[in-house]
Amino acid sequence: MPSFDIVSEVDQHEISNAVDQANREVGTRFDFKGTDARVELKEAVITVHGENEFQIRQVLDILHNRMSKRGIDILSLSKGEVRNSGGKASMLINVVQGIDQDSARKLVKKIKESKLKVQSSIQGDKVRVTGKKRDDLQNIISQLDSYGLLQPLQTVNFRD
Repeated sequence: MPSFDIVSEVDQHEISNAVDQANREVGTRFDFKGTDARVELKEAVITVHGENEFQIRQVLDILHNRMSKRGIDILSLSKGEVRNSGGKASMLINVVQGIDQDSARKLVKKIKESKLKVQSSIQGDKVRVTGKKRDDLQNIISQLDSYGLLQPLQTVNFRD
């Protein structure tokens, strides 16, 4: 029986490359000379450092630009608030991996509302869709963007 998985994954290596490129650009820009503006990556948490909120927003814009050029969807980032302490500011950004349970339930509900003869089930942080006809599965794949979930979705493990 044909099946595929719906996941929400981000390539950690590409994120690391985007952070390195953003740090290089921040280091060479004139308006950041002599400041402590930088971007750090630890596990799945990105920390943006700067002297004030305006500088954080500028570094964040550079980071978003670098990530989009490397093919990383900005919707996979969960931004925190800017924290000020002692003349320095920082912002924590979490990289969202996997589909949470609420989003998975919404996704399963939307798939059932499509009236196609497929079954969907939540399996951890992914959703597996199975069906008898390959065309039905391809229709589900083409409709994924119209479901309105606020995170990037990919399809993997398509099996006939």
